[in-house]
Amino acid sequence: MSDRVALVTGSTSGIGAATARRLARDGFKVALHSRRSADVGERMATELAGGSYHQADLADEQAVRGLVASVLHRHGRLDVLVNNAGEAIRIPHADLKAATPEVWRRMLDINLIAPFVLISEAEPALRKAAGAGRPASIVNIGTHAGARPKGASIPYATAKAGLHHVTRLLAIALGPAIRVNCVAPGLVETPMGANWPEATELWNTRSPMHRPAKPEDIADLVAALVANDYVTGEIVIADGGLNLT
Repeated sequence: MSDRVALVTGSTSGIGAATARRLARDGFKVALHSRRSADVGERMATELAGGSYHQADLADEQAVRGLVASVLHRHGRLDVLVNNAGEAIRIPHADLKAATPEVWRRMLDINLIAPFVLISEAEPALRKAAGAGRPASIVNIGTHAGARPKGASIPYATAKAGLHHVTRLLAIALGPAIRVNCVAPGLVETPMGANWPEATELWNTRSPMHRPAKPEDIADLVAALVANDYVTGEIVIADGGLNLT
């Protein structure tokens, strides 16, 4: 077991849980996080060697800042930040009235502003960890709809497109001490993607892989970006090839 620590937001289910378990297998002490599901988070923390659980509402700026402080108080360092927590809302793109300013603010707060604040709070600890000889790593979880005119709603897709561009900008601003990359999944078999039969049918019939992703597919890709000490500023689309059609 190494001393390296990874914070994975939104890590009690779906992509986040799979990523937390994968990084734990790779030797990281994983700091788990959720807004709710504290019982699940505490149980997972006992299952992962050196793990911990931290509860925070990422819509609350002070809670976002306190999350990093809580992780550092528990572990004393931070080497990897995976900004996985997010929120989507399904609104037909042509229904402009339904995409209210309130919806826009919520999507931007959770999917773009909160990850940026987390990065700004984590930067000193990540730079300090990089002093040991390996660059620190940030992996943002975006969406293929941030690169293509698709997605559950225009506000959601736009917020994630912003996160993609922030990834590139921060890769320049924070390198070489901190690498910043982004994984952009398509449909994934998670609670967020459940009950969307039209999307499931689309992936089953039009994507070259003929299925949505499993959370482990995305976790493996996150782990690969964490492990590679050279790649930075990349938006890796993981949609089973649907973007090719």
